[in-house]
Amino acid sequence: MTPAARIQAAIELLDGVIAAARVQGAPADRIIADYFRARRFAGSKDRRAVRDLVYRAIRLCGPVPESGRAAMLAVAAQDAGVASLFDGSAYGPAPRAAGEPVARTGLAAKWILADLRASGLGGPAIAALLERAPLDIRVNALKADRASLVLPEPGEPLASTQGLRFATGTPVEQWDAHADGLIEVQDLGSQLIVEALPVAPGDTIIDLCAGGGGKTLALAARLGNAASLIAADTDKRRLGNLAPRAARAGAAIDQVVLLEPGREMQALAPFAGRADHVLVDAPCSGSGTWRRSPEGRWRLDRAGLARLNRLQDHVLDLAAQLVRPGGTVSFVTCSLLDAEGADRIAAFLARHPDWRAEALAMPLGRAHGPGWRLDPYHDATDGFFVAGLRSP
Repeated sequence: MTPAARIQAAIELLDGVIAAARVQGAPADRIIADYFRARRFAGSKDRRAVRDLVYRAIRLCGPVPESGRAAMLAVAAQDAGVASLFDGSAYGPAPRAAGEPVARTGLAAKWILADLRASGLGGPAIAALLERAPLDIRVNALKADRASLVLPEPGEPLASTQGLRFATGTPVEQWDAHADGLIEVQDLGSQLIVEALPVAPGDTIIDLCAGGGGKTLALAARLGNAASLIAADTDKRRLGNLAPRAARAGAAIDQVVLLEPGREMQALAPFAGRADHVLVDAPCSGSGTWRRSPEGRWRLDRAGLARLNRLQDHVLDLAAQLVRPGGTVSFVTCSLLDAEGADRIAAFLARHPDWRAEALAMPLGRAHGPGWRLDPYHDATDGFFVAGLRSP
C-alpha cells in the first residue's frame, strides 16, 4: 500500500467505527481485524500503519466525528505529512475541498468531561485515560510461578502477586506459555481487585457478571481450586469462551449459568441465600478502559449511562438475594464516573439499610466515597471503582 492508500484505508475503517459507535456495534479492534481479513494483500507493515492511524484519529477526536474523512482531516491539521497525502493520487483520499468539515478534537464530549471532573478527576488524570496502555499478564499460579517462569521476553514485576508488565504490542498470546495456560492477559488493576476480595478456600463464590471469565479464572488460581465457583452471565457468546479458557488454565469451575435478562433468578434460584461471596463486575461505560478502547467515548450518551445505572442497581439487588446472612458482595466497575461507582453503592445502601459498606484496601489506589479507586494517572492501571458490602 502507498502512504496515501493507507490514509484512505484508515478513513474507511473510521467510517465503520463511527457507524458502530452510534448503534453500539462491534468494537474498533474487531472492525479492523475483519477489514484486513478481507484484504489479504495488505502486509503486516501496512496493517500496523493503518491501525495506528485509526487509533490516532480516535484518540484525537473527543465528540463523535461526522465521518472518517473528517476525523482524518483533524489528524492532517496537526501533521503536515498526513496533510500532504490528501493529494488525489491513486487509491488515496481526494484533496481537501474548501469548507470541508474537520472533526472537533478534545478528550471527550463536554458533558462527559464535566461528569469526570465532578467525580474527582483533574485534568492530568482525565488526559491519562487516552494514553496507550501497557500489556499486563497474570502468571497462572495453578501451573506456574512468576519467580521461576521463563518467558521469551522478561517482564516487569508488578504489585500483584503474579503480575508482569510488557510493552504495548508484545505478542504474548502467541507464546507457548499462553497456549499452555501458564499466563493470562489481565490488567494489574483487575489482578489487585481479585487479590483483595474477602474470600477463602471452601467458600461458595458466584461471579454474577462473569463475561469471558477473567476474574473467575483469577479466583480459581488465587484459591488453588479449593472454592466452589459459579460463573453466570447473560452473554452466551462471552460465557462460551470460559470453558476452553478454564480447561487451558487447569481451573475448576463448578457451574456455568446462562441467565435470561429480567428472569435471572429463575436460573439462580438454587443458589439463593447460599453464597459466601458474590462478585458483581457490573456492565458499565468502560471509561476506565479508554486507553485500550478509546472509541468508548463515542458510544456513551446520557440515556445510555442511565440505562447502565439501572442495570447496575439490578445486578446488585440480585447479588443481595444470593448471598448468605453475613456474607459479602463486591461491586466492581471499570469506570471512573461516580454515577457508576460511589453513587450506585449509596443507592444500594438506601434500598438495603441493614447492609454496610466495608473497605477493600489494595497496595495501589485510594479511598473514594464508600469504596476504592484505581486510575491510569496515579496507579498505571486501568480505571476501576470497587466497593465491599456485607449482608446483615
